[in-house]
Amino acid sequence: MAFCLYSQPNSLIRLGPKYTGPKIINSYSRPVSVHAVAGDSAMANSVRVAAAQMTSVNDLAANFATCSRLVKEAAAASAKLLCFPENFSYVSAKDGDSLKIAEPLDGPIMKGYCSLARESSIWLSLGGFQEKGSDDVHLRNTHVLIDDAGNIRSTYSKMFLFDVDVPGGMIYKESSFTEAGKDIVAVDSPFGRLGVTVCYDLRFPELYQQLRFNHEAQVLLVPAAFTKVTGQAHWEILLRARAIETQCYVIAAAQAGKHNDKRESYGDTLIIDPWGTVVGRLPDRLSTGITVADIDFSLINSVRAKMPISEHRKPTEFWKSACF
Repeated sequence: MAFCLYSQPNSLIRLGPKYTGPKIINSYSRPVSVHAVAGDSAMANSVRVAAAQMTSVNDLAANFATCSRLVKEAAAASAKLLCFPENFSYVSAKDGDSLKIAEPLDGPIMKGYCSLARESSIWLSLGGFQEKGSDDVHLRNTHVLIDDAGNIRSTYSKMFLFDVDVPGGMIYKESSFTEAGKDIVAVDSPFGRLGVTVCYDLRFPELYQQLRFNHEAQVLLVPAAFTKVTGQAHWEILLRARAIETQCYVIAAAQAGKHNDKRESYGDTLIIDPWGTVVGRLPDRLSTGITVADIDFSLINSVRAKMPISEHRKPTEFWKSACF
């Protein structure tokens, strides 16, 4: 079951299972509570989650206001977890700006988001926070999980850094200002066991294999800010592949649209089930809003029982000795 809240000025639009076009269900100048969903009674053995899409800019207060509004929408839709995209709190317009605003996790920026979670009694997945690094010239690209009491439950520093030099095209070297993480992180939660990643990690399936088969993940979190070109070519394909090969739900919150004159993100926030089916998606790839779906634990168990790949995997020693 999935539906979407698509935020436009003063409106909320719902996408139901038999969606044939946008349907405005309310239009007010203040936040609107949304409870009506096709088949709204919660499925047994399931929990409702949401993924946000936004266009962050180089204004901490403006981004916080957007996040605050989306938290209220998710809580009104009965979601217990809301996942934000990479760089949710800030996207720099000039080189070096991200380092200037980077803060420790007990700084005022993260404290504000902890308050959001506590006030709305909702868990938050905050992907890609600019955490102050070990020196003045580096930060950490940190995925922070906050519980519904406003406590930081876990953090993960992005492991794979985006260093690209395309001949005649873009040059981007994340490692020049970012410290790479070294630890794989999986966390128990009311939404199952969460595998925590960030953006470019998506291109490295071995990380997700580790999360599923060595760390028992059931839901994979992939906050991202994919470029327009790479997103159009690979975003959905890679996400569905990670869901299928791990038999996990994938929640992929995305940045969308033009952040400034130099940077544009692909968008297309998705929630994907363990069979690889898209069960949550905004009707507009570039809109600001949320999509909502139910994590069905019985579906995870069913897919894994009917396709028992965990039993058929070869140990590392096999591949070291195999000759083809």
